[in-house]
Amino acid sequence: MLQKITLPGTPLAVSRLCLGTNMFGSALERERAAQILDAFFAGGGNFIDTAHSYGDWVPGIPNAASERTLGALLAGRPRTSYVLATKGCEFDYRKGDYALRVTPECLRRDLGGSLEALGIDRIDLYWLHRDDPSRPVGAIVDALIAEQQAGRIGCFGCSNWSVPRIMEAQRYAAGIGHAGFVACQPMWGLAVPDREAMLRFAPGGYYEDGYRELHVAGMPMIPYSGQSRGVFSKLAEGREDALGEDVKALYCSETNRRKLPVLRELAVRHGTSVNAVVLAYLCSQPLVTIPIIGASSAAQLGDSIAAAALRLDATELDALREA
Repeated sequence: MLQKITLPGTPLAVSRLCLGTNMFGSALERERAAQILDAFFAGGGNFIDTAHSYGDWVPGIPNAASERTLGALLAGRPRTSYVLATKGCEFDYRKGDYALRVTPECLRRDLGGSLEALGIDRIDLYWLHRDDPSRPVGAIVDALIAEQQAGRIGCFGCSNWSVPRIMEAQRYAAGIGHAGFVACQPMWGLAVPDREAMLRFAPGGYYEDGYRELHVAGMPMIPYSGQSRGVFSKLAEGREDALGEDVKALYCSETNRRKLPVLRELAVRHGTSVNAVVLAYLCSQPLVTIPIIGASSAAQLGDSIAAAALRLDATELDALREA
């Protein structure tokens, strides 16, 4: 069973894994999504992540497909039984122009759309999905605080923001007596991504590019791509050909291949799988780290929940990071 911790600086008691639902309503039809969600709750999970834009890149389905599917599946469950996070101010994938939309007006519109799609009146943790560095940071922080004071969001955080902009936002918030962002959602896993490929396939910030400083200072990390998109399992099985072109571009490097012997050794030592050790790398971090995990089946999710109980010691963590 997943343990729970209180997210520092908030009243939110969350499970040590967060269920990512970006495929709900698109790649995962409602019945299979329901099985995964039920398995997550049965395993002690309560922390769920979505976004108003998830699914909008798929032609022919309703907008906000993930939120709509998730809202329907959560209907009837006690509101106190789950902690729900969603994101706004992402690109408008329906338009396809990739224009930045990080304004108070877009925030209000996206948040209103999220509340409607999810069928609730309050988001526990609201993420800014993206940043627009050309705009003053104060206006967007003020807009978040206004939504918080109006009761439409509980706490707020940032995803795909650069470290300097996060620090600027935190200084602004502190100057008006507010805590500001309570958490950060960077890209982070054991596999080191190719930075050039990130620009094409995963635009955002990678944890090892400066976010550790924020982490050490007390900001919890809730990373996406925590299982490195399954690259190590496929490499260990000799099935690199089964990887998508985006995963190959991001992760199939000599840097990551050098980690395989260490992964295999630790998997044997702990009597578990390579993928379990990959997830344990984040779950065992000494600073507050709650990985977002995806799953295409309830069985796959069950493996991840079991892996979350594995604890690697500092020597093992160093061996993986430095391999």
